[in-house]
Amino acid sequence: MELTTHVEIDAPPERVWTVLTDFDRYHEWNPFMRVGGRANEDARLHVELFPPGSRATRFRPTVTRAEPNRELRWLGHLWTTGLFDGEHRFVLDPLDGGTRTSLTHAESVSGVLTPLAWRLVGDATGRGFEAMNAALKGRVESMVGDVDEGVDERRTESTH
Repeated sequence: MELTTHVEIDAPPERVWTVLTDFDRYHEWNPFMRVGGRANEDARLHVELFPPGSRATRFRPTVTRAEPNRELRWLGHLWTTGLFDGEHRFVLDPLDGGTRTSLTHAESVSGVLTPLAWRLVGDATGRGFEAMNAALKGRVESMVGDVDEGVDERRTESTH
């Protein structure tokens, strides 16, 4: 099963990436998830999801792709591989010569518990994705033009 959402952000992919991978600040703007760890391939993350109207869920996915300014993916499992596996991804595509960004925020899920689990959390997860997308757009667009360069430098150091 697949859940795919999109949002266009009036900022370049570099700015979107900076906010998206600054996990330490998610609590300031992100209504859907908290993430601990670093956006480095093979890194283990601590993720807590807050789907609207549903119970919070915690898991420890592994980053499978971290291509700065382009793509972030992680793979997580409910208890063990094969029950309910989810590959979460953020894909940033430049628009208008790189001055704007199209963000695809998606999740592919599989495993024997998928039909049951998706009936329970699918709609709430979709609403959570949309809420996060709107909050990310608002956060990034409010920062364009007045973001301190030190934020970019710190983010670059911690994601490589």
